[in-house]
Amino acid sequence: MSNPAMTQKTQSQNYGIHISEEVRAALTAGKPVVALESTIISHGMPYPQNVETALSVEQVIRDAGAVPATIAILQGKPIVGMSADEIEYLGKTGQAVIKTSRRDIPFVMAMAKDGATTVASTMIFAAKAGIAVFATGGIGGVHRDAQQTFDVSADLQELATTNVAVVCAGAKSILDIALTREYLETQGVPVVGYQTNTLPAFYTRESDFSVDYRLEHPAEIASAMQHKWQLEIDGGLVIANPIPEAYALSRTEMDSVIEKAISAMNAAGVRGKESTPFLLAKVAEITGGDSLAANIQLVKNNAKLASAIALDYAALNNTN
Repeated sequence: MSNPAMTQKTQSQNYGIHISEEVRAALTAGKPVVALESTIISHGMPYPQNVETALSVEQVIRDAGAVPATIAILQGKPIVGMSADEIEYLGKTGQAVIKTSRRDIPFVMAMAKDGATTVASTMIFAAKAGIAVFATGGIGGVHRDAQQTFDVSADLQELATTNVAVVCAGAKSILDIALTREYLETQGVPVVGYQTNTLPAFYTRESDFSVDYRLEHPAEIASAMQHKWQLEIDGGLVIANPIPEAYALSRTEMDSVIEKAISAMNAAGVRGKESTPFLLAKVAEITGGDSLAANIQLVKNNAKLASAIALDYAALNNTN
């Protein structure tokens, strides 16, 4: 029985989505495909590192035997599988591109604007295209002081409903990880630690919070995905993959840096969907670029693991 997330919706007219020839051919043949977001390109890193990183992450996926599918909206058209020229355009345009989550999609399309997809919107387009595995840096979550601001990322609700496995380095450490973890538990979203018992915190390999299940091999993760969706238990999975030890930053140092960044954000009056890009940029500034270098390495590491999971998941589905 095939996973509903892998239904071969590969025609460009489906939902108005344009699927590249490379991605369409891979999906039709049942080959592994890994989705990639585009907010990290336009809002997560400066040019030209953003473009260089996006292209190198795609190459990591190809080297692992899978096909990358970077997702964005260009001139109102959702693109699944961006070309190198399109990635270059998005990177150069930067923060002028609309940061596009679930609520923004119909308006960006209707106004024929450019949109960089977040975790939530990337999951939506990946699922509609038939892609089951998505690699990103870190998921959004419950922001600090959310008791007063009610600032909760739409990523969490998307994980509760959309059938895509998200490989990440845990929740971004600028967030309230305790509340994020509680929200995921309430929504029934499994948090899987890849070779770890604790939930990583983006720049650091550990936090004070445990995962639901520790799994050692990509094939085990792929099997859990198949069982979940065969039973029609809708929703995604968080695959928490710690940043490689060589690139991890000090937890004590990062706690201090993040407090300074949050103070600067509050003083600037930044709120809502602009808060995460502001905080990431401020953290990079305070760390002298060390956090940006760590961010690049953890995304590549996640892409490598996502490819291995996609390979095993495709193999399972092709034998059924």
